[in-house]
Amino acid sequence: MIPMVDLKRQYARLKKEIDEALGRALEETQFILGPNVAALEQEVAAYHGLPFAVGCANGTDALLLALRACGIGAGDEVITSPFTFIATAETIALAGARPVFVDICPDTFNIDPEKIAPKISPKTRAIIPVHLFGHPADMAPILDIAREHHLKVIEDCAQAFGATYRQQRVGAFGDAGCFSFFPSKNLGCYGDGGMVITKNEDIAAKIKMLRNHGSATRYYHSEVGYNSRLDELQAAILRVKLPLIDEFNDARRANASRYRSALAGLDLLLPSERPGSRHVYHQFTLRVANRQKIADALADAGIASAVYYPVPLHLQEVFLKMYGPQESLDVSEACAREVLSLPMFPELTAEEIRRIAHVIHHVR
Repeated sequence: MIPMVDLKRQYARLKKEIDEALGRALEETQFILGPNVAALEQEVAAYHGLPFAVGCANGTDALLLALRACGIGAGDEVITSPFTFIATAETIALAGARPVFVDICPDTFNIDPEKIAPKISPKTRAIIPVHLFGHPADMAPILDIAREHHLKVIEDCAQAFGATYRQQRVGAFGDAGCFSFFPSKNLGCYGDGGMVITKNEDIAAKIKMLRNHGSATRYYHSEVGYNSRLDELQAAILRVKLPLIDEFNDARRANASRYRSALAGLDLLLPSERPGSRHVYHQFTLRVANRQKIADALADAGIASAVYYPVPLHLQEVFLKMYGPQESLDVSEACAREVLSLPMFPELTAEEIRRIAHVIHHVR
């Protein structure tokens, strides 16, 4: 069996360091906003060249906290991609605003900057570009549009820790960058976890307050907030992994290169990597017309695959009920019919990639 991701292999390599880090945290017994959370925040901020990072309970909360800290609320509109995990748009709705969906680029699966301006209205307050599957969104034109229209930019970096755009790490471009540490992510813990990075001191302070029941001083509450604190034990695990994230991403990139060679010449569209972007391959996602035949053949051979995502967000039942019928977004809808993600993790072996490719080559 070849799974989509095998967390056991990485834990086996890091078992000694992780077990020791957890042991120290247990002995210190500072479980809520303890020293590991504070240290991880400093280390992640430094990794991105920014002054502030704030840990929270998960990547969904990271987006919601960032939206609220940027002043997004009832009556506002936020432009984003329809081809992503629902949390991106769900948090916009949870903040009281309305998601406005813009179609994507067919090669990167990311929001198409050329299609953003026509969707801007007097209610538009922010743009959330998603660095999907580990490929950076095209941030330069997005930032130009945001400056012209005085919009906030909140980057959804849940799948792209360590990816770079024009030699700068994603998350450091906009007003806030939001990360998920879900176990399968490029930098993952062993439960839920998230973080927001920012260059803005006021945004950082607001997020710190909101994540802790709207309180900056204990038992004094200035806003309705959340119980959304990064767990100390998860922070201890992440601190072991963070120094290795570039190595992990390099291994993913090497595996992507092996896939490209092994799948060359087939009638399918391989993931692209635009000039100036460093893809970190959270997923290795194909576009192929006979998706189900390939998925079935892989399953018969004991190889996992997955469809991310089968239904674009503008067609999800929840948003149809909330906002009514949406206009067609042709590229997103085509991608939803054709995408198939293959196993991808740093410890995936060259032999396993050859086995996967062998099965795909023999699908008729």
